[in-house]
Amino acid sequence: MYQGSFVHRLTKICVDIMFYGGILCCAALPFIMSPLMEYFRYSETEILPYTAILLASGLCAVYILWQLKKMLKTLFSGNPFVSANATCLRKCAVASFLIATVYLVKAVFWFTVATAVIVIIFMLLGLFCLTLKDVFKQAIAYKEETDWTV
Repeated sequence: MYQGSFVHRLTKICVDIMFYGGILCCAALPFIMSPLMEYFRYSETEILPYTAILLASGLCAVYILWQLKKMLKTLFSGNPFVSANATCLRKCAVASFLIATVYLVKAVFWFTVATAVIVIIFMLLGLFCLTLKDVFKQAIAYKEETDWTV
């Protein structure tokens, strides 16, 4: 039933690169923040807050990518409409709302337009994931009903 295409393979490769790259970035973050902050001429007192913000949002982003990897496995197996994918979408929504919350707190102390844009984007992503989760749940219900009637 499932036919792999170039776009599917490219999507998987991109998600894998972003997932492993995100892990490397999160692991390297504590070591590269001091030189980066010095290069951009931030004060020493801002290193810890910025590191915490970037690490928290980076870990949430890696978690979202891990959930996408799990959903891609079900797609490639030919059965994407399973309850595990609805659960993955709910977890992606929670992680998106966490990123939005982290940057909302950041905006209270260091407001920038980019911070406001990040908050808006991740709030929309969280709402999109919740909506898509409900669509998947409905599709799963239809699929199960059809499986029982055949």
